[in-house]
Amino acid sequence: MGDLAVLRSRLKELDRVVVAFSGGADSAFLAWVANDVLGPQRALAVTALSPSLADTERGDCESLAREWGLRWRGVETYELERAAYVANNGDRCYHCKAELMDVVAPLATAEEATVVLGTNVDDLGDHRPGQQAATERGAAFPLVDAGFTKADVRSASKELGLRTWDKPAAACLASRVPYGTPVTFAVLDRVGRAEAALHALGFVQLRVRHYGDVARLELDVCDLPAAVDRRDEIVAAVKGAGYRYVTLDLEGFRSGNLNGDLL
Repeated sequence: MGDLAVLRSRLKELDRVVVAFSGGADSAFLAWVANDVLGPQRALAVTALSPSLADTERGDCESLAREWGLRWRGVETYELERAAYVANNGDRCYHCKAELMDVVAPLATAEEATVVLGTNVDDLGDHRPGQQAATERGAAFPLVDAGFTKADVRSASKELGLRTWDKPAAACLASRVPYGTPVTFAVLDRVGRAEAALHALGFVQLRVRHYGDVARLELDVCDLPAAVDRRDEIVAAVKGAGYRYVTLDLEGFRSGNLNGDLL
């Protein structure tokens, strides 16, 4: 069970932090608490800006920073210039996080601060090579230290009145690309445009998995009947993003399901 008092104590102990802020429920919760405990002078929220971040997520980070009075800045990251990242083998996330940490390191040094990530206890059981890269580069994981699960984060966020408490999970766009398929700007752009088009149709929790000319759509199971009824709209939206074939996964949305290919 996550303990907010322990989290606050841990942040006080760190004294100065740079929060890797993607705008998701976990990092948003951590950024808010860090700002509440340490104030904007000792807590900086930083968002990595790259083709793997959906435009809507970037905009939401800026909006949240304004709403909550966070000291915020976006920094450009260049993971697409790392051959190992582009190759998209099972350790892609390692190279992505290494790029983030290498870009943020000078900021943390200037701030005399520790980089903190919104990793929660549940994340420890998934395939997360990015955690290794962050740990190697001195990052801290306050939510883990305080025992927060994903459910704990959402519950505490709701009690604090944070609008991110029920925000759908939104992993980076590269997570839509099967391992072994190169990650390129064109691929990420196609995925991002397809997902934006589906969001515009009113679908909330979704993934567009990329298989060349084929898009495999994962929607909440409760949305599958509506998807079939609105198939013409969906096909037009996804083909408009550049796909030739549009398929609907009858198992529905499963976060991180491509990691099963590594087992």
